[in-house]
Amino acid sequence: MDEVNRLRWQCRRGLLELDLVLERFLELHLADLNAERLHAFRTLLGFADDALWDLIRERTGCRDPLLAEAVRWLRECRSSARR
Repeated sequence: MDEVNRLRWQCRRGLLELDLVLERFLELHLADLNAERLHAFRTLLGFADDALWDLIRERTGCRDPLLAEAVRWLRECRSSARR
């Protein structure tokens, strides 16, 4: 399985809303994921669904500066998906 397909598979979650945001994130930012950004995104994919969704919905803050950019991008994807 190639890298892009592996990422898409990891983005399939138990929450439809989360699936939609992650899918939108890949559409918009996949080409911009250098090694550091890819590492941050993969780290976020390791979070439990509820924890990741709470970060995206801004119910919890992102305390890790290395993840902050990816969280911001995910939040923007959520906003654009609601339009």
